[in-house]
This record gives sequence, C-alpha cells and structure tokens, in this order.
Amino acid sequence: MKTTAVVLAGGSGRRMHTDVPKQYLKLNGVPLLYHSLKTFEDSFIDEIVLVTAAGEEAYCREEIVERYGLKKVSRIVPGGRERYHSVMQGVKAVRADAEVIFIHDGARPFVTQEILERVLAEVQDKKACVVGMPVKDTIKIAAADGSVEATPGRAKVWQVQTPQVFAAELIRRAYGRLEAEEESLLAQGVEITDDAMIVELLTEQKVYLVPGSYENIKITTPEDLSYAAWLYQEMK
Repeated sequence: MKTTAVVLAGGSGRRMHTDVPKQYLKLNGVPLLYHSLKTFEDSFIDEIVLVTAAGEEAYCREEIVERYGLKKVSRIVPGGRERYHSVMQGVKAVRADAEVIFIHDGARPFVTQEILERVLAEVQDKKACVVGMPVKDTIKIAAADGSVEATPGRAKVWQVQTPQVFAAELIRRAYGRLEAEEESLLAQGVEITDDAMIVELLTEQKVYLVPGSYENIKITTPEDLSYAAWLYQEMK
C-alpha cells in the first residue's frame, strides 16, 4: 500500500512570543520540525510532502531536509492562509498513485512508529481515522454569557491529535468539495478546525478515533516547549 505523509510546517512564532516560527525552534539541539519528519523518514511511509509558509521552501530544503539527510521528502510546497488551505495544497501535491495520506502537524514532535502503525492498520478498513486520546478532565460547554450550558460525559470526549489519516481518494474528494463550497460554508459561520471535520461535513464517510498518546503534544506556547524538553529527556 502506497502511503504519503503531508507534514505541515507553516506556523508562526506569535504565541511563542518569538520572531522565529515555532517549527524551527530547537528541541534537543535540532529544529522541532525535524523530530516529526525523522519519525516519518524511519517508518513505512513512502513519501513526504512538506508544506511550509510561502517563501520558506528554500530554507526548509537547505536547513532541514538536506542538512539532516531526509531522503523521503520529495516535495516542498507553499501553504495558504488557513491551516486547511495548507493541507489542500499538500494533498494536491501528493502523487496520483498514493493510496493512503497521513496529515500531520510538524509541531507535534513526539509522534511514534507505534502510532503510525496502529492508525495504518485501522485506516485500511475504515478509510478515515484520527489519532487522539480520551480527555482526563471534566469538560464544560459554555453558553454565550459564560454560564455552563452542558457537561458531556467524559467517556464520549476525546482530544484530537495528528496524524489524521485517510484513503487518498476520500480526502482528495473532500478537499475538492471544500474548494468549491468554502465561501458558502464560511457564510454559514462554519469554523473549519481539522481535516476530519471536512470529511464529516462533505462526505458520507464516518471518521474513527484511534488511540495515540498523551505525549503526542502540539508545541504552541513557551510552556509547551519547556515541557517538551523535559519530556524528551524522560522518554530517552
């Protein structure tokens, strides 16, 4: 089965309070982005499409892909305004013979081979799978005035991670429909937050949850990076 990973590296340093985009900040002496790319490089994945912020393609090629000898990164393409625009560009760049597409945030450095193998086993039958974990805390749904509107049962609530993994034909079709219907969806107030949501909205396909890891965190704030540095040493 031909598999391709679309890895997103178009973030900014705004919430990190730095001028350096977060994916280039160092974790254990190498760029944050390198850690997730290396996991895919060492896995069964056949090809990696790297999506960067516009204008950063050459930097990523020279300072990450070539410097660290990442042979599976076959294409580096510029992303778009929103995350889903970047994914759309990445999916368009995937070769036609790909059968399964993994979509992963480059700012999640602790994705593992075990997670990749687990979700691959599931997606072959289920066509659409997202990695995540059950929440540990009680969740409250807030009303507009700040009061509690509802308290969903924890057994039904998961925090979603990446990779999100789909049959290639399915995710291509979903993003094709999004491209055609984006203006209408935005006019209805639809907030598009992840790839699974696009499949849920625009196809009849169910999306299935696959256990990931509580360590599969996304680096967004300085506190996240400090925790990641500690976690890296603990995992070693």
